[in-house]
Amino acid sequence: MSFRTLLIFCFTALLVLFLSSAVHHNPEEKLGFCSEEVEKENNNNNNQVIQMTTLGGLQDSNSEIHSLAQFAVHEHNNKNNALLELVRVVKQQEQVVAGTMHHLTLEVMDAGKKKLYEAKVWVKPWMNFKELQEFTHVGDVPSFTSSDLGVKKDEQVSGWRSVPVHDPVVQDAANHAIKTIQQRSNSLFPYELKEIIHANAEVVETSAKFDMLLKVNRGGKEEKFKVEVHKNNEGGFHLNQMEADHS
Repeated sequence: MSFRTLLIFCFTALLVLFLSSAVHHNPEEKLGFCSEEVEKENNNNNNQVIQMTTLGGLQDSNSEIHSLAQFAVHEHNNKNNALLELVRVVKQQEQVVAGTMHHLTLEVMDAGKKKLYEAKVWVKPWMNFKELQEFTHVGDVPSFTSSDLGVKKDEQVSGWRSVPVHDPVVQDAANHAIKTIQQRSNSLFPYELKEIIHANAEVVETSAKFDMLLKVNRGGKEEKFKVEVHKNNEGGFHLNQMEADHS
């Protein structure tokens, strides 16, 4: 073997040993694969994106809904030269339409009388856009279901009589019924009140009774319940009767 051939053989052997050592030391880094640390970093970044998306879904709080209600009343007053005063938000629902359409049922004070209005407020947060679409009077708040309901018996309203389904006290009674039905149910799907189809009320001694037909949603399925809810003179509610309605 000549000296030149021996030299080439030794150089080749050293080169093979060097490459083999480099590959075994960190094959993922040297051959272009993501290292464990890089994967962890990517996972952390993905987790951050998921957390941001989840947090972004929690858009509405009670204070924000109240602010939208105040905006609706203020806009209506400005457009109609009115002097309505917001009392409270009775009901609130949302609809996604190139932003969010807020459907609000509001109890307001108008010249000393409580009235109910339904308002629609269109909001596009990314454009800082907010517009009152509708503001419609849907009824008055009757004295029968105002703050004195259940405190004393009024001879003029003895016996069952029909009451507005949008009335705040009727809404409270219906929501209590749904909450109690949920507590008594073994269903994994929550009950959601969709509509009070009709409501009757009666004052008996120092309490009030509400007889209602409710339409509810559970797991995408609509159901109906006949319920009787009692309200005592301290403002507490109790679901006295409940049965499914198959009509």
